[in-house]
Amino acid sequence: MRRSLFGLLCGLGVLALNLSACHSSLPSTPRPSSTAPAKRPIPTVVQAVAPAASTPVSGVSASMPALTPVTTNGVSPAPSLNIHPDWINPLPAEFRIPEPELLDPPTFQTPRGRWVASEWGALPGWGQDNLVEVWPALLRSCERPHPVWRIACQMAHSVDRRDEIEVRAFFHTWLRPWRVETFDGQTTGMMTGYFEPFLEASRVPTRRFSIPLYGPPADLGQRKPWYSRAQIDTLASAQAALRGREIAWLADPIDALVLHIQGSGRLMLQEPDGQTHLVRMAFAGHNEQPYQSVGRWLVEQGAFTLEQASWSAIRAWARDNPWRVREMMAANPRYVFFREEALPNPNVGPSGAQGVPLTPGRSIAVDRDSIPYGTPVWLASTEPSMGRSHGPNGPAPRPLQRMVVAQDTGGAIVGAVRADYFWGWGSPAEDSASRTKQPLRLWAIWPR
Repeated sequence: MRRSLFGLLCGLGVLALNLSACHSSLPSTPRPSSTAPAKRPIPTVVQAVAPAASTPVSGVSASMPALTPVTTNGVSPAPSLNIHPDWINPLPAEFRIPEPELLDPPTFQTPRGRWVASEWGALPGWGQDNLVEVWPALLRSCERPHPVWRIACQMAHSVDRRDEIEVRAFFHTWLRPWRVETFDGQTTGMMTGYFEPFLEASRVPTRRFSIPLYGPPADLGQRKPWYSRAQIDTLASAQAALRGREIAWLADPIDALVLHIQGSGRLMLQEPDGQTHLVRMAFAGHNEQPYQSVGRWLVEQGAFTLEQASWSAIRAWARDNPWRVREMMAANPRYVFFREEALPNPNVGPSGAQGVPLTPGRSIAVDRDSIPYGTPVWLASTEPSMGRSHGPNGPAPRPLQRMVVAQDTGGAIVGAVRADYFWGWGSPAEDSASRTKQPLRLWAIWPR
């Protein structure tokens, strides 16, 4: 049987921190000796570009090429992340990453919170996830790597992606987990869900298909903010700016709203000659107006409780209150514009903000000021309920603990411990996404 370069090196004891790292039951990263730092051997193929091992920091592996600890008067402070300027720019100066404090375990700050050094054994459910399933998403992010990830991504391409032992050994050898917290030490945040809608549409307006989807207007970059959703529906100047920009037409205004909020979608598009084909409506820009949740607006109107909020509940309210649908939609002034893309392979997800296709169940949207694009993230949450209460008399929520990759962002995804879980496309994904409002803990996985 063919063995990959990673597997051969692992078998020789070259890559692993110790030989047991090449087996399925992998130990936590060993702590360095207090007298002699234990350096991680680096294969000859990358030794010329691999950063040198750093001065050991208390409680951390001595070899941390992606981190830059500084020793002052014999004291080793917490390392600061080797951040590429593209991560934090163009934030104002007061949001730059500050100098790290003298903390143990090592800690550094991000514009939204902080990362605290952790151990693999601290990740809930770490031994139960099938890491082979996340490998395609990780390799896609390695197509557009953060500079600190270049060496790890080189080695990732040599791993046998079908071999769980090799994949797990890669994580233990080249990466380490960092617990994500807010500035005041809160480790629990919120996970929501999103999906790619799958809708019927027409190339031309008809009695059934009368709701337009627009491409960006010519003056979108000149007028900031552009017209709000309510103004687009009512002002002649806004409608004139969009005339001729229609790409397709939908049957239901709620479908259009869903597409705007999710940012992309699949259309079974009917052409004037009656032929149909599958296309993707990809995000092409928005009007620079603030995003507001129509679900929260309906809660404030007394339509249902926050716990009952879902797309199915919103659709039901719209059917019962058709005269108020425009009022509801105007509550969200943001308006999204699209571009049409071919969809030759329906198994490929939409592109996220990182510029790579999203993978159902293995991609998340994050706040980029907390976690850089392309970062693997250990996610510890629970699956959404199936309409049954998880109270004292209901079933316990099922854990959702797995490795995902930060490949997208969104206007509502703000905060250190915040994620939007990509469920996929179609009705089942919509149902799961609309019910996802779960407690969340995150660990960012970063090169040593």
